[in-house]
Amino acid sequence: MCLGIPGQIVEITDATQMLARVDIAGVKRPVNLACVVDEEHPIEHCVGDWVLVHVGFAMSRIDETEAQKTLAILNELGEIEEELTAMKTGQS
Repeated sequence: MCLGIPGQIVEITDATQMLARVDIAGVKRPVNLACVVDEEHPIEHCVGDWVLVHVGFAMSRIDETEAQKTLAILNELGEIEEELTAMKTGQS
């Protein structure tokens, strides 16, 4: 099952390609930010943002409270473990 999982942008790794490193429950992964960058919120302002990540893409920005609630629910359901294991081993 593929899930959108909240993560926090910790570093812009390639502004031209819109790539960043995102911390998802302690696992840092490369993520494409093309879907969350626009004229009002350029890539330079993305570090620290919480995003919903699905298959290597940040699909939308979310607030930290919502991110924490979602992570807690996923942990309770046990759904996040499978996704994190796949991330750690490089699968999607």
